[in-house]
Amino acid sequence: MTKNIQPSALQYVNHRPLVTGVIRSTADDFQVDEDLGFEPAGRGEHILLQIRKRHLNTEAVARQLAKLAAVKLVDVGYAGLKDRMASTSQWFTVNLAGKPEPDWTVLASDDLQFITVARHDRKLRRGALQGNRFALVVRNLQGDVVDMEQRLTRISQQGVPNYFGDQRFGHANLEHATAMFEGQLRVKDRHQRGLYLSSIRSELFNRVLSHRVAVNNWNCAVDGDVMMLNGTHSIFPVMQVDAEIEQRVMQHDIHPTGPLWGRGELRTCLWARQMEESVLQECNVWRNGLEQAELDQQRRALRLKVNDLNWNLLSSGELHLQFSLPPGSYATMVLREIVVCAV
Repeated sequence: MTKNIQPSALQYVNHRPLVTGVIRSTADDFQVDEDLGFEPAGRGEHILLQIRKRHLNTEAVARQLAKLAAVKLVDVGYAGLKDRMASTSQWFTVNLAGKPEPDWTVLASDDLQFITVARHDRKLRRGALQGNRFALVVRNLQGDVVDMEQRLTRISQQGVPNYFGDQRFGHANLEHATAMFEGQLRVKDRHQRGLYLSSIRSELFNRVLSHRVAVNNWNCAVDGDVMMLNGTHSIFPVMQVDAEIEQRVMQHDIHPTGPLWGRGELRTCLWARQMEESVLQECNVWRNGLEQAELDQQRRALRLKVNDLNWNLLSSGELHLQFSLPPGSYATMVLREIVVCAV
């Protein structure tokens, strides 16, 4: 089996931060609240549950709900995965399909509380969120805090590179995916196979984005780019960058995108396409593997807009942060541009 394949080292926008700190000293130092963007329907065969959890990952809670309701795990829906070492309010659906509703409070504990229980008319799907709100505490700060505050100001204005975070790559996912593509490993479990495919797609995207950070055009349009409308997945090509496109990018109305690899032609052309092909030219095993797995070409924004960013630097050496992010983005990738964190 192919050994020791690690995610690429990612470029920083403004070099490595000059401050160190400690995150997740307690679960409450990393708080996440899902924003559904809609209200429970009040009817239907699904139960919509808002749960506050600590020291439990999303899949562990889903298994508990399925067991209590006597349904299959596939009948439990959620919009995204949340870390174990965090305090998160997260939404789940359970399809009862005529089954009696159990007493959910049987599962209640210091690490799991039920906030909302309501009827709903459909399963909650992955990504079906308006976004996530974060409240983070970084302790034991050491270093140049003036530089850190300057970074925070720039991030509030410019955003950060929309990298996939470390949790996307799991334990040796890239290694196992490569072995799978090379015929050295058979993966029967559909969920596990999906994780491996996602890790490769994420790595290829990160490589393109890291290159554009290095050449300082991750947050501007170039000829041949494919742009994404902010807050949507709507995309359109730009053959030649003009003043209107530059203005829309500056206002965060649109963002340049990078490839989520799969079947079909790259959507980019001209300089943008040449750059993507050059960066990924040594990744044929991964690209071919994704195409043979019948994933289709998609695009992801290169820039992540950090909404409602507020911070408070305490004399005790703590940084308190609050901000909101769209679904599919990573708070840890915001933090990495601010402070070098130890857990």
